[in-house]
Amino acid sequence: MHRDPDSSDFEYDEFGFFDENRSEYALAGAGMPPVRRVSYRASCGDVSALRWGDGPLDAVLIHGTAQNAHTWDTVMLALGEEVSALVVDLPGHGHSSWRDDARYDPHSNAEALSEVLAELADTGDLSAPVVLVGMSLGGLTANRLAAQRADDVGRLVVVDITPGVTAHKAKEIHDFIAGPQTFADFAQIMDRTVEFNPTRTRSSLRRGILHNAHRLPDGSWEWNYHRATPAGDGFASRDELWQDVARTVAPYLLVRGADSPVTDDADVAELLRHREDARIVTVEGAGHSIQGDRPVELAGLLADELAAAAP
Repeated sequence: MHRDPDSSDFEYDEFGFFDENRSEYALAGAGMPPVRRVSYRASCGDVSALRWGDGPLDAVLIHGTAQNAHTWDTVMLALGEEVSALVVDLPGHGHSSWRDDARYDPHSNAEALSEVLAELADTGDLSAPVVLVGMSLGGLTANRLAAQRADDVGRLVVVDITPGVTAHKAKEIHDFIAGPQTFADFAQIMDRTVEFNPTRTRSSLRRGILHNAHRLPDGSWEWNYHRATPAGDGFASRDELWQDVARTVAPYLLVRGADSPVTDDADVAELLRHREDARIVTVEGAGHSIQGDRPVELAGLLADELAAAAP
């Protein structure tokens, strides 16, 4: 593969970067890990995912807005090949179908993923409660999914999000996502990404862009995720999102990024009001995207949850 993304002979290989992930974080192993792309049919369209491992599922991981399943690659490599997981592309993201109604809110996402879990249960891939992990939008989605499918969720890990998030707290994230959809060349999309992600290494951001954007015939670059105004109304209110939290029964872990403005102490207090048994862990040196900033540390926390969930 030619390493210059603007070269005419560059070809994207979504499974061609794992050794870079390992090298950057001094992880053991080499070559292709046990991962493949799979797809499931939901009423809103196809839901694509990365299936790590071959055994019954231990975990399901859900990314945030404008991300995709590959945001968890380093975390999965750090967890090791003994962990079987489904790492989903939310509708409108990654390889999953775009919704005609452009509704990518937590409740719409949870409805689609609930259909996926039902299919997994039918095939035997989901034979015991899993550790459900969700970051940002994926965390709010996980709250809803865990509330609705309590028998399928053994433990719940939410990464740097609560229903207390506001536009002010998430301003930097919103500003980045609301920026240009297309860029004249890879250098431009790279420069903007680096500007808005000062805590990340350039190599990890480069991989992230290649997983989350594509080159157009004229040589420009475009983000993959669906940017459209959602149809209709009736989206869940903040109170309804907190009710999702209150209805969860699985052991609840909130992982905060020490340098993230998205989740503050008032949010934690409100979380504890709804789930007084919730545990909170803060990861130093991490912003909102903890799986990008401190993936090995996050993998360690998830390993503990997986161990606690084991029969």
